[in-house]
Amino acid sequence: MNDASSTSPFELTAETGGDGFPVAPARPELSWKLPTDVLQQAGFELEATIGAARVRFSGEGPQHRFVAWPWPDLRSTERVTWRVRVRHRGGMTAWSAWATLEAGLFEADWEAEWITSAGATEHPVGERPAYDFETRFTVDGTADTARLYSAALGVYEAFVNGHRVGSAELLPGSQSYDRTLYAQAFDVASALQTGENTLRLRVSDGWFRGRAGAFRQQAAWGADTAIRAELHLDLESGPTVVAATRPGWEVLETDVVRADLMDGQSVDLTRAPRSLGEAVASTSEIPGVSWSPAPPVRVTDERWPVSITPLGPDDAVVDFGQNASGRVRLSSLGEVGATTTLVYGEHVDPAGRVTLTHLDTPTPDGGSVTFRQQDEVISNGDPRALFEPRHTVHGFRYVQVHRANLELSDSDISMQVLHTDFRTAGGFSCSDDNLNQLWEVARWSFLGNAVDVPTDCPTRERAGWTGDWQIFLPTAERLYDVDGFSRKWLQSVRDDQLDDGRIVNISPDNSRLRAIPDPGVDFATGSAGWGDAITIVPWELYRTYGDVTVLADSWEAMNRWVAYALRAAAGNRHPSRVERSAEPLAHEKYIWDGTFHFGEWLEPTPISDDGTPGPTIPDPIAWAMADKGEVGTAYLHRSVETLAKVAAVLGKTAEAAHFGELADKIRDAWRLEFIGPDGRTPNDTQASYVRALAFGLAPEDVRPLAAQRLTELIEEADGHLGTGFLSTADLLPVLADNGYVDVAHRLLQQRTTPSWLGMIDRGATTIWEEWEGVDRNGNAHASLNHYSKGAVVRYLHSHVLGLQDAPDSVAWDSFIVAPVLLNGMDWVSGHFDSPQGRIEIDWYIRDEEAVLTVVVPGGSEALLVWGEHRVTAGPGRHDLRATRPAIPVTA
Repeated sequence: MNDASSTSPFELTAETGGDGFPVAPARPELSWKLPTDVLQQAGFELEATIGAARVRFSGEGPQHRFVAWPWPDLRSTERVTWRVRVRHRGGMTAWSAWATLEAGLFEADWEAEWITSAGATEHPVGERPAYDFETRFTVDGTADTARLYSAALGVYEAFVNGHRVGSAELLPGSQSYDRTLYAQAFDVASALQTGENTLRLRVSDGWFRGRAGAFRQQAAWGADTAIRAELHLDLESGPTVVAATRPGWEVLETDVVRADLMDGQSVDLTRAPRSLGEAVASTSEIPGVSWSPAPPVRVTDERWPVSITPLGPDDAVVDFGQNASGRVRLSSLGEVGATTTLVYGEHVDPAGRVTLTHLDTPTPDGGSVTFRQQDEVISNGDPRALFEPRHTVHGFRYVQVHRANLELSDSDISMQVLHTDFRTAGGFSCSDDNLNQLWEVARWSFLGNAVDVPTDCPTRERAGWTGDWQIFLPTAERLYDVDGFSRKWLQSVRDDQLDDGRIVNISPDNSRLRAIPDPGVDFATGSAGWGDAITIVPWELYRTYGDVTVLADSWEAMNRWVAYALRAAAGNRHPSRVERSAEPLAHEKYIWDGTFHFGEWLEPTPISDDGTPGPTIPDPIAWAMADKGEVGTAYLHRSVETLAKVAAVLGKTAEAAHFGELADKIRDAWRLEFIGPDGRTPNDTQASYVRALAFGLAPEDVRPLAAQRLTELIEEADGHLGTGFLSTADLLPVLADNGYVDVAHRLLQQRTTPSWLGMIDRGATTIWEEWEGVDRNGNAHASLNHYSKGAVVRYLHSHVLGLQDAPDSVAWDSFIVAPVLLNGMDWVSGHFDSPQGRIEIDWYIRDEEAVLTVVVPGGSEALLVWGEHRVTAGPGRHDLRATRPAIPVTA
């Protein structure tokens, strides 16, 4: 791979998934980055070898991201090498290095059949074992290449001659299995031998039919796990399929006696494999396979104990020093028959024992669902044996280990950190170690919630809440390349959309509301701020990555969501407006107030005298009946306005004009109903003013008044924030952009509850769900890894580092560097690997001199604002020296 200083395009990528090599659909999109000295690409030439054919293509224009495949569709398993050079005003660059990709095995070309087990004994959900499907095959000669293609309903692993295949984990991942199923491909050449070989496939419930959600109900995708796989070899005699799943494969009972993604895994190493008879054809309705655009889940890090605390002769608590998602690797399993139990948790009680009670889920009947994360292993006495449960994943910092006469050393146990294997995109550091730590805590919180899909927490619910990802996505993009990850998740959002256009709250929807009615869930489905993820997320991906395909793929779903919201606004009225006037006022058809909304959600609650936080919803009936029209109408405007922009990008001129006019009407209705000429909102909360300013709803002449009132409310709260789930991410940018930088920075550096640094002072290594996640008595409340509040670190990138994309920029082809200084901060350094290339920013202040250094990548233009300087800069390094700027202070 070439680097950014070269004279040729670099980082050639195809929009693919794959484990170890890129695996593409029939028409992959191609991307590359430009050399540093190229201001703008005028055209490009592609050269490729597809199979045995050499082909070329010339294109015009600046596009170098998601370039459409210019040749005929790839055939199944076809391999491609390709390179590119670009034309610019300085001439033609050199050719890039060669890149490779290969097509997946497409549905029409599979020889294998879906198989399942007929002889397996049924067990309750959460207690089911894993099963092996096995066959033997013969290899005559040496294989030039060998590929295993596989897919499953359930989590699976593959083994060739006892060697585990690939580095990906928890395959095939989480998806809406009734409509989308992703297959995988592996290079298995190194595991093969001449003569007899064995292919073994291990399958457990996984996301398909294991426990799901806070209530631990069985996922509703289907009744039986199943698997399909085939092994292709390229021999001297030609390509051949040497093994393919069919009825008749042997089914084996394994040493994995219990495997559930949420509850945990139990392994009995003394248990010998036992035949359960022959596999049978699956009768499930299974969609045709496709190929994921996302990188796979992998073990990305190994962490060793920072302490091991004995609790007696049989128990010890291991502290890994970091809350994360993953599992342990354990050696020294004891003598034959010794049972080791591992309980995973985020917190320890005052006695030092792992506690899970803060993660129990109350039920409507007054009971609760007990939270469980527990693995067990029975030793076979082999001193070389290792226990690493690959069919489960946990959210934890601590593990309580129990075994009779336990002896446990630091080298016996490690944490295997597990999440989607993203490409790193950005970094941040500064002279304030508190903010560096906050950045790390937010980063770890995101990674813990990125096991194949974006989740709310890696413990209690582990659910793909739509609201969480639309809030955190702009921050995640500054940390990692999340385009393919988001595109994969959006496929589930579209798959799960209800017939009336509502977007379900959680995707993949393991309860399958689209197919299985549930009045309670149905009532709470279709909330503003959650369903609007279907418009907000694709638009954000387009703005950041230049991904037009995601807009086209989501266009219909966006329209259906907006159509539902408009019907809901026109056809339902909140009782307060009915009381105001029996007949709706003219503008009320645009006020979305009469259907269910979560509203702002999770605004800070008062702390009682004994130090415990108040309930999230003190009065559920009052909360459910409250007028949330301000939130609903604000998001309706945002989605309709976004739809107008999407239509313009897609060349839908009439639709762009229609939705643009409609957005203006909704904005005017919001202004009539929810803000006065004095800048006050009816409910007068911090969140309502943040939304009015961040969403561009407040008229220009009242924006200063709304911003002033926001700061007054902060002062009335003794310098604390009062925003909730939907608006906290925008709070500091809104304050800084409206002239209250000092207020923003006081909030950022606040240490008493509610505050970000207050979490860190109480030991947080990930962001808490509640501001008082661990109270002053040391007791935990709710989830201790809930990333939405961590969106504050976007402010560190956009304002403290000073990097923002320009208002009309796409894929960072233009950006602004305008750092906002903090008292006591001497230097800041950071970077962002944009679609154009790496942007680097460093600034420091020494005595009365302030120095800013910016590196602009090829294909980009930057506006640099520093002290008395305001400079337009092209690709290359730029140094600006200025007199020390004054720290802004509100008059």
